[in-house]
Amino acid sequence: MAGKSVTRADLTEAVYQQGIVTKDFAADLVDQVLATICTALEDGENVKLSSFGVFNVRNKGKRTGRNPKTGSEVPIEPRRVIQFSASPVLKAHLNRRSSKSSSLDAQDLAVPGRAQHETAP
Repeated sequence: MAGKSVTRADLTEAVYQQGIVTKDFAADLVDQVLATICTALEDGENVKLSSFGVFNVRNKGKRTGRNPKTGSEVPIEPRRVIQFSASPVLKAHLNRRSSKSSSLDAQDLAVPGRAQHETAP
């Protein structure tokens, strides 16, 4: 089930292919969006992307773990972790069993009431 991962370059190319912005601007746009998400998570804020999902920051306390090889106890320091919960829209898209194309497009995740940009052929 190992498949190709979507990279930052892939996201940049997808924005650029819309024909609205230059490749450099698309790269800057992707970088700014990801930086904003990272900053919010670092500040302990949750990030909700409508029709996509929510990134939650959780604090895990100090606990004692075990080394599976030796069985010895090992202290695990407190840390923050990120949890992702997919939206019902994304879950429905992933579980759709129709003969339609399996690729996700902007219309599938469109926010109701928000105008979508169209590109000229």
